Amino acid sequence: MASKYDKNTTGSQLVNDLRTSITGKVVLVTGTSPGGIGAFYCTAVANAKPSILILAGRVLKTIQETADQIKAENPNVAIKTLVIDLASLESVRKAAAEVNGWVDVPYIDVLVNNAGIMAVPYTKTVDGFERQFATNHLGPFLFTNLILSKVLASAHKRVVMVSSGGHRYNSVRFGDYGFAEGKNYNKWWAYGQAKTAVCLTAIYLAKKLGGRDHNGAYLYEGHVANQYEDEVMPWATNEIEADKTWKLSEKLVGQEFAY
Repeated sequence: MASKYDKNTTGSQLVNDLRTSITGKVVLVTGTSPGGIGAFYCTAVANAKPSILILAGRVLKTIQETADQIKAENPNVAIKTLVIDLASLESVRKAAAEVNGWVDVPYIDVLVNNAGIMAVPYTKTVDGFERQFATNHLGPFLFTNLILSKVLASAHKRVVMVSSGGHRYNSVRFGDYGFAEGKNYNKWWAYGQAKTAVCLTAIYLAKKLGGRDHNGAYLYEGHVANQYEDEVMPWATNEIEADKTWKLSEKLVGQEFAY
C-alpha cells in the first residue's frame, strides 16, 4: 500500500498527523546545531509535546542555541543537553555514561542518530580512524549500543538511523575501510561507505531486536521516500553485509554487543 506522504509532505504535517506517537515520549537527537536537520526535527517535534527532548551535539553553545529557539516557541517542553563528539570514542563513552546515569530519564523512547559530516578532506580521528567512517558510523554505533538498555526499557522503543542517498557511492570496504591511510582516499567514496554502514547497522538491529511486521520507514533527501524512485542499493540492505559490518565495528571500538 502506497504511503499518503510524498516529497511535498512537510515536517509540520507529519508531526501533526503523528502527534499521538510523539506526545509524552522521551526523544534523544544527535546533531542539533541551528540550521541543521536535527534542529529542525527537534523544533517540529516539540510542537507535539514530548515528555523530554534531549539535544546532543559537539558544542554546548550551539546546542543551547537550538534549545533556546525551541523554548521560545514551546516554553513548557522539558529539554536536556548532552555534549558528545562522535569522532572520539572516549567522548562517546563519557556521554553514554552520563545518559545512563540520569535518574530522571529511566528510559528513552526514540533515539535519532542524525549527526554526521559529509565529503571532508582526509584526516584521522584521535583514535586513528578515517574521520567520516568514525563520525558517521563508529561513533553512533558505539553510542547506540552503550545506551540501548535505556531504549529497550521503553514500551515504545525506536532507533532512527539517518543515512543518505550518498550510500550509493560505495559499499563498506572491509579490506580497506581506511583507504590505505589516505593514499586511496576519495571523499565521496568515504562518505558513501560510512552511510552504507549506517544502513547496515539499522538492518542488523532490526534483525536482532525488531519486529518482523515493522521494518522501518525511509526518508530521502529530506522528504518521504518513494519506493519506486528512490532506490536503496543492494549492498545497503544485505544481511550478510550487515553481519560483517557489525563484527568489524565491534572490533574497531573494542567491545562486543550480544542481543
